[in-house]
Amino acid sequence: MTERHDGGVGMSPAQHRATLSAIVLLIVALSAVIYTGVDAGHGRGDDALAAPRAAHNPAAPVSTGVWVGTWAAAPVGGEPLTDGDGMAGRTVRNVVHTSVGGTSARITLSNLYGTRPLTVTAATIALAAGDDNPAAAAGTLRRLTFGGTPAVTVPPGGQAVSDAVALAVPADSDVLVSTYAPDSSGPVTYHRHARQTSYVADGEHTEDLTGGPYTGHSTAWRYLTALDVLSNEADGTVVAFGDSLTDGVTSTPGANRRWPDVLADRLRAAVASGAEAPRHGVVNAGISGNQVLADGRGRPADNPSGLKRFERDVLGRPNVKVVVIALGVNDILRNRALADPDAVVAGLRTLVDRAHARGVKVVGATLMPFRGHRGYTEPREDVRRRINEAIRSGTVFDEVADLDKALRDPYDPRRLRSDYDSGDSLHPSDRGYRRMAEAVDLAELEGSAPARL
Repeated sequence: MTERHDGGVGMSPAQHRATLSAIVLLIVALSAVIYTGVDAGHGRGDDALAAPRAAHNPAAPVSTGVWVGTWAAAPVGGEPLTDGDGMAGRTVRNVVHTSVGGTSARITLSNLYGTRPLTVTAATIALAAGDDNPAAAAGTLRRLTFGGTPAVTVPPGGQAVSDAVALAVPADSDVLVSTYAPDSSGPVTYHRHARQTSYVADGEHTEDLTGGPYTGHSTAWRYLTALDVLSNEADGTVVAFGDSLTDGVTSTPGANRRWPDVLADRLRAAVASGAEAPRHGVVNAGISGNQVLADGRGRPADNPSGLKRFERDVLGRPNVKVVVIALGVNDILRNRALADPDAVVAGLRTLVDRAHARGVKVVGATLMPFRGHRGYTEPREDVRRRINEAIRSGTVFDEVADLDKALRDPYDPRRLRSDYDSGDSLHPSDRGYRRMAEAVDLAELEGSAPARL
């Protein structure tokens, strides 16, 4: 009688191994059949608006890559005069501009300032057919879902991230994000200074391609706070964190000439030329009037301080690698008493500590001059100078972008150079915004936060 092995009866070792191999092959074959059948049962029917089908899973991204931010806007407050009806019964079509491209996309909707649940029953994304136009490019409209369903309810104070949808999103392009809410959620969460025209239509027109129903215009972004892409073009996100100087309030509307836009242009051009430069998307987290230390009014606060919103607007972005902080001027100008430079610098150091705890590198900007502005005084100029001395000392940030030096008048360093001034002695012209972006060394956007000892 042949010796038994592992409970086998009457089999040689070779026969036993052969039997086991046959069983394994049978199990694998059966598993493949079962998997294919189950997956096919989850597929959607033929749909001209659906994403292109990938093998086994029509919603799956069609390419590998990493999720990065290509556009963002920080929620500022509740839009005035929207407490009652809000955007109930209307479709909002936000127009946003990408910094990098990708093969799939997802959005974030915010109801931070709503007083009732925000129920969005339909949402779509598409590439814009042209500049300053609500029409969608042919073949690009996609329905968005949230947890697999077309509707989502966002509680007051909350936000919702859509499922990924396969869509080839080019860099440096306009994207349309349309949402329809049948009922009011109270005040509409918005970003006031979009410097971009978006659109509104009466009724449900999220799938409209022509743009014809979108007869209403808006200079604010509503509900939408982020557009992320699954990208092979980028491996991280740079967040520009600041006030109206980052928000770009005096830049040419519709031209994407804020300094973060120009920084994104510079990064793409450097990579395309083969230069050594990081491959990052750039998102704008500027809020006009923002301060390091103090909140705006309201509950929750309109325009929360940099310290309050840093987690949400910077560390909450996908694959954030670097933050460029250009904040502090409003702590000087909006403080009825004379601002304490040591307190402002301590607040900036707190932001750096929080970034480092998450492995994020910090580039900090010196505060630009504002002599000639209505808020200018010599004591306030002294506060600005003392903050800049601390920043230049290298004890606050990992790297320094000396915006003060780049934009000041060489004959009067307390004032902006005339061709960089929009005319109010505080905010730059388009040329000034470009100079701000040029003052950021692209090499300093590479690397990571220093190791914590």
